[in-house]
Amino acid sequence: MKYGAFLLTFAIVLFSPGPMRAQEKGTATDNTAVNKRDRAKGAVTAEQQKENEGDRELTANIRKALMDSKDLSTYAHNLKIVTRNGMVTLKGPVRSEEEKRAVEAKATEVAGAGKVKSMISVTPKS
Repeated sequence: MKYGAFLLTFAIVLFSPGPMRAQEKGTATDNTAVNKRDRAKGAVTAEQQKENEGDRELTANIRKALMDSKDLSTYAHNLKIVTRNGMVTLKGPVRSEEEKRAVEAKATEVAGAGKVKSMISVTPKS
């Protein structure tokens, strides 16, 4: 029985078209520049997320607000949200200035005025 489950999982992974589709469409998979930016001194990274209940809850509530908004792109749904001592940093790309403002507004609505730092970049569809 375990062998059958293994084979089924292997077949699903092997024949899944997802990774190949990204390559076929010419989607850039190299994020070296972003990784370099995130290593810069003073850069906010996910490892800096505080583990106290208040910061975790704030991050979760912002993530929920973004995910509940079906008019946002997948990029916006996957932004990095890092909360430290009640201060929220948003990082990552979105598809438009309008979407950037919508994300910032949702985060501010949850966290409060003056509690959100936006490091969001705009990367339009090509």
